This record gives sequence, structure tokens and C-alpha cells, in this order.
Amino acid sequence: MPTDASADLWLRPAEPGEGAALAAVHLAARRAAPMPEPVHDPADVTRWLSGRLESDEVWVADLAGHGVVGYARLTPGWLDDLYVAPVAARRGVGSALLDLVKSRLPEGFCLWVFASNAPARAFYARHGLVELEATDGSANEEGAPDVRMAWPGADPLRFLRGLVDDVDAQLGDLLARRAALTRAIQPFKGSTRRDPGRERAVAEALAARAPELGAERLERIAHVIITESLEAAAERP
Repeated sequence: MPTDASADLWLRPAEPGEGAALAAVHLAARRAAPMPEPVHDPADVTRWLSGRLESDEVWVADLAGHGVVGYARLTPGWLDDLYVAPVAARRGVGSALLDLVKSRLPEGFCLWVFASNAPARAFYARHGLVELEATDGSANEEGAPDVRMAWPGADPLRFLRGLVDDVDAQLGDLLARRAALTRAIQPFKGSTRRDPGRERAVAEALAARAPELGAERLERIAHVIITESLEAAAERP
């Protein structure tokens, strides 16, 4: 389909066998951006993207005279990739692809961007995405700090509450595990006395993962969790 940005720019579904073309865009865009060095060589990237063509929704940007200059890869609720080759920079390719993704995922979506990639973060912010959380990068292959961003879709409150519901479900599972471990520890302590030093250390460790809350708030939260877990353990036959 032609885009409003340029009569020379076309967006179309990716075709089988275009893994190498997508990999070329992917690698060129990463080299030109303030991003960590890739951990996979070009052959690995090509194999990975070729496989994704069989399972994910992938759209390609064709620019007259240049061929494939960008692509977007999406899965339910996520924009997994959006890359534009440097040769097509500042020609509306990224904006056109992002608008297409919004039309394909109208209820909203999330994406991850490296914290160091300030131009990408600014680009997404200009297009209505918001930053939700930052991590130390321990969960990505590069080990580099990253940021989760989201476009909240046509009904932002519903979308964001849905994300809260997901977190609450995980939190419920973690609290159940925490309570079970507290109960299991009690026979080995030899005392019912609490350890303020350890509880403070727990809060500080939590604060390292959730700096916005800070150690003092998290110490209060941890105190309540430990108190209720101990009471639940005492009530259990």
C-alpha cells in the first residue's frame, strides 16, 4: 500500500525468503544507532528473522530506488522490531511503519527500547508512546539497560489497567510463594524474634529493583508482607 508520507514509499506484508533483506536493515540500523553491539552475527540474524516470517506478522517498507529500507515485526500486544535503514532516515519510513502497527494493534501494544537509544525513545514519545518501566538489562541478551514503552491505544485507561491486572496476577503468585517460604523457614529459626537488619536488607534489595518507590516505602511494604506471612504461618495447622 502507498503511504501518505511519500508516493515512493510502499508498505506491504513481508514475503517468504526476505529474511536476508530484513537482516540487512536490522544490522545497518543498529550500527547507526546508539545501541549495544549485536550478540549474533549476520548469519544468525538472517536465520532468526527468516524463522519469524513463518510465525509473526511482519511488514516491509519499500522505497523507490532502494528496495527494502525498513520493517516492523509484531506479535499480539507487542511491537517486537521496528528498524529503518540509515539510507532512508528522516524520510517518514519509521512513522509510516509505526502508524501501520497502530492500525494493526488498535487496542495498544508495548515494546522494549535500549535506554541508551535516546533518538528512538524521543521518536516513540513524539508518536504518543509512554515509558512504563526501566530495567538493568539483566533479562536481555546484551545485558544493557532497557525501557518498556507502550502505545495505550484507543482506550488508554482500559489498556493500562489490563497491564496492571497482569502485574497483579504475577504479584499474587509471588506473595503466595513468599508466604509459603516464610512458613517453611520457621522450624529452622529456633526463635520467633524478627530480624530488623535482614528486613532492612530486603527493602534495600527491593529498592534496587524498584528505585521509584525507594527503600523507606519498600521497608514498610516488606514489613506488612512479612507480618501477614508470619501470621498466616502461625494460623496454619
